[in-house]
Amino acid sequence: MNLWQRQTGVQVNRDGVIGRRDFVRGVSAASLAAGTLSWTDLMSVRADDLRSRGMACILLFMRGGPSQFETFSPKPGHEHGGDTKVIDTAAPGIQFADNVPHMAKIANELAVIRSMTMKEGNHVRATYLMHTGYAPTASVKYPTLGALVAKEIGDKTTDLPSFVRIGDRAADGGGGMLGVEYDAFSMSNAAAPANTNLPSGADRYDRRLGLLSRLESSYAAQGSSQEVAEHQKLYAKAAKMITSAKMEAFQLEREPDSMRDAYGRSEFGAGCLLARRLVEAGVTFVEVSVNGWDTHDNNFERVGKLCGQVDQPAAQLIADLKQRGMLEKTLVVWMGEFGRTPKINPRGGRDHFPKAFNLVMAGGGVRGGQVIGATDPGGNEVVERPVSAQDLFQSFCKSLAIDSAKENMSGIGRPIKIVDGGKPVDELFA
Repeated sequence: MNLWQRQTGVQVNRDGVIGRRDFVRGVSAASLAAGTLSWTDLMSVRADDLRSRGMACILLFMRGGPSQFETFSPKPGHEHGGDTKVIDTAAPGIQFADNVPHMAKIANELAVIRSMTMKEGNHVRATYLMHTGYAPTASVKYPTLGALVAKEIGDKTTDLPSFVRIGDRAADGGGGMLGVEYDAFSMSNAAAPANTNLPSGADRYDRRLGLLSRLESSYAAQGSSQEVAEHQKLYAKAAKMITSAKMEAFQLEREPDSMRDAYGRSEFGAGCLLARRLVEAGVTFVEVSVNGWDTHDNNFERVGKLCGQVDQPAAQLIADLKQRGMLEKTLVVWMGEFGRTPKINPRGGRDHFPKAFNLVMAGGGVRGGQVIGATDPGGNEVVERPVSAQDLFQSFCKSLAIDSAKENMSGIGRPIKIVDGGKPVDELFA
């Protein structure tokens, strides 16, 4: 083993050949150690290597149920459309509500499904369905999309969590029957995680972990081995993460002001920028959520303000991923748990409406510049290409190269498919 190999930890195979991935890793480690390569440079050097590992997904979740009429499915000229105006987009023949001008400018990258439909009109149940592909039951805790993606295509060797959730620590679901190993690493905002520095030094930290392990061994011997095993998994992941150089991915201050301005100086904008940095650093699934879309009253003003928070960051995220050559292997999804009623209520609001709503997808092999499905002139019924939650999850799996028919063993001892029923929306990829 030569000096360079000792410094970097890179191994050669029995034929004396160093693989491309190990070579890039070694060059990065040596350059960082020598101070000749910045974190930004490192990410650029490793971009192709990171993308070669497979797909990633970023979910932008609009908690509360965004109005389809005031976003991507306006109904100009109909009483159900209200006062919402429409604008042309970069995709010929496609119009959006004027609340999303930045997304309109990148419509050639977007596929809008205007015919989502389901029966769950309760926030909790609908959110669960749109996160798992299953309606909630008392007997099985289904894993969320993030947990499934982390398990099936996550990089098991990375120091960072495979599933990160930003913006809602109390969000529904996690690893479910897959176990705590696939729960989300949850952050209330995009600020660097607290308690991740080791001011007392790594040696003292290792001694504390050793003491914890000895104490838990005694507890496990008394009949709690399963609980201890799950707890130790979490601590092992946390220890690996906070001692890693990749923690710099969480430091948004390393981005130039011009980039932070491009994403918008908002919490959601910071979340979208962090999502890009995390995917760039090898994280497989990131969810960024924003609350407030439950507009039972004053719908038009409230949705306008909410779109003002999310429109620019979402569009910049997609544009940024494309510019960096990452969009083709990063599926971006903009959605909520359901839509809003066509009829405007006496309070100027729209109520829950799971019967017909919309969502947007980009990247991950999805063909942009198209609209899939349609509703009648008043937005009351899906009249063309209905898409169910199961169809949607089948489409996610097709994009991310996940076998949707694969069976995971549930906690009650019976196999459960990743997606049970439905078919991919093939038009997304045509």
